[in-house]
Amino acid sequence: MQKKIRVIRTSIADKAFLKEEKPLRFKEDASCPDGIENEVINVYEEVKYQEILGLGGAVTDATAALYGRMTPAQRKEVIDALFSPEGLNLRFNRICINSSDYSEDFYTCDDVEGDTELKHFNIEHDRQNIIPMLKEALKVQPGMKIFASPWSPPAWMKTNGKMELGGKLKEEYRETWALFYARFIKAYAAEGIPVWGLTVQNEAKAKQWWESCIYEAAEERDFVTGFLRPLLDREGLGATKIFCWDHNKERVVDRAMETFGTKRGRDSFDGIAVHWYSGDHFRALDAAHQLFPEKTIISTENSTGADLKIPWAICERSVHDIIGNFNNYASAWVDWNLILDETGHPYHWDKERFEATGIDGYHPGMRPSTPIMYWKKKLKYEPQYYYFGQFSRYIREGAVRIASSSYAEPLETCAFLNPDGSVVLVVMNKADKDMPVVLRCRNHVAPYTMTKHSIATFLF
Repeated sequence: MQKKIRVIRTSIADKAFLKEEKPLRFKEDASCPDGIENEVINVYEEVKYQEILGLGGAVTDATAALYGRMTPAQRKEVIDALFSPEGLNLRFNRICINSSDYSEDFYTCDDVEGDTELKHFNIEHDRQNIIPMLKEALKVQPGMKIFASPWSPPAWMKTNGKMELGGKLKEEYRETWALFYARFIKAYAAEGIPVWGLTVQNEAKAKQWWESCIYEAAEERDFVTGFLRPLLDREGLGATKIFCWDHNKERVVDRAMETFGTKRGRDSFDGIAVHWYSGDHFRALDAAHQLFPEKTIISTENSTGADLKIPWAICERSVHDIIGNFNNYASAWVDWNLILDETGHPYHWDKERFEATGIDGYHPGMRPSTPIMYWKKKLKYEPQYYYFGQFSRYIREGAVRIASSSYAEPLETCAFLNPDGSVVLVVMNKADKDMPVVLRCRNHVAPYTMTKHSIATFLF
């Protein structure tokens, strides 16, 4: 095996950000002194798990609007920083069908009530900023996979007559709504932007203040099996991946069993999508995989507030989620907004609009974290950018997760085997003290010290 080990480390405390350190060298295990068995991190290349689709984020209306306000030099910098292999190498990214909470206002691709044939369908709104940003991203990341998610159908298709506050898709518009996805995919394809997959509905169980729509498992299954999948097949879009749920992990097993419980349901979906807002529940992903091993699991929305007092806490929470998801069969991990401004905007659900709903309980929340902030018209790279890069820069297309183990709970690990045979081992130290480790693979070892609250990527 190759004896040289590249080491890339990020530590907020040390002001080291994706810093390449002096390489380590493997030695024969037998040549090391006794006692190191208490400090080992193992890597087992022989044990292979799921293929990794990649890491990415959401090119929301908010992110794209800020991109549109930047100078040409800033736009180029942002594209390179997020999508190029020398930047974050983001290659599995999300877009929204119609508006989301992180849009500047409500919009859809067809607001003409009763237009069941979608004669007025258009993506003019997306052509302003979203499509230009995606086109530039594809220039530096041509193999990028893009999946699309709706927060709500147009208000005229829903039982509550509005895009916000839940409601359901009216049964008489199921065929029209299925056609809506197909028109969206084809319109983007005409712009040179392939849509790889769909999630049927963002947060299918949540009645949100903002754009939302409720599907019970049977409703989502019947919509896909009876309308969406057949229509995509008829439209020549049968290769489009379809994912159910797109909501929190605590109910992923129940949702999978209900959705994939019939042969038709199991055959019509390619996988299940999850969010992180209800806690870890990583073992639920493992259980869903054991029940339906052929289904792809993707983690499609992950975000937290950015006003925590401890600077590395947000980053460690994100890394904990990335590692936990990958170690339990997720094939992708997707951040939420890629860019916001210093106030957490653009966002169209501020206090005045919320109060108009008549619901009590408004709270301003925290400024969501993003890899890059458009801070008073200047680009500001958040620590999360660098923590994220410890994974996304080095896990290549076609990589598979391999087994790893650690001797101590504060040291979280995951490992990957790239198509070229190189190993990527990521280790995070959450402890308030430095932690000694001995990397061990194929009966070779290499000692290293993980400084407190740091993350390191080892390549060999």
